[in-house]
Amino acid sequence: MGRGRKLILLGVLLVVIDQVFKVLVKTNMELGEQIFVLGQWFRLCFVENEGMAFGMSFGGQTGKLLLSSFRVILGGFLIWWIHSLNRKEGTPVGVLVGLTMITAGAFGNVMDCLFYGLIWDYAPFMFGKVVDMLYFPIIRTETFTFFEPVFNFADSCVTVGAFYLILFQWKFFTREEKKEPSR
Repeated sequence: MGRGRKLILLGVLLVVIDQVFKVLVKTNMELGEQIFVLGQWFRLCFVENEGMAFGMSFGGQTGKLLLSSFRVILGGFLIWWIHSLNRKEGTPVGVLVGLTMITAGAFGNVMDCLFYGLIWDYAPFMFGKVVDMLYFPIIRTETFTFFEPVFNFADSCVTVGAFYLILFQWKFFTREEKKEPSR
């Protein structure tokens, strides 16, 4: 199996895992319900957000439409970029895997925005909410909680892919392209 097919398989697998988790939470938990998995440290906590990072919203209905449209365009660009890099000799597999993780995570959340409103009959196409469920209040005192956002598997794919690229593949993105002398 070629490198491109393996990347497609990885991307599809990550999106499927994300969607399975979200559908299980959406169909088996009440909005706001929490399940304590590891004491106070890890919980499943069903929340929905408008689609931006950490539950932020952006400009009402117009902002939601623009955000959903931007995400679809960005996802298409990322697929094109991965395809182009895959065809270039010398592109490290790690770069392609990191970008595939980011793209799969982005598409997992885009699918929520595009279709969940229709599937669960609460919003039109492109106006669905993103399902979040993973909550790790890492440091918690009576007056302070470090890292309070609730997130999902797709968010994790984007974050891990981005950190991986920054930590281990930065040289690829900072190198100068060698240009062939013109004749």
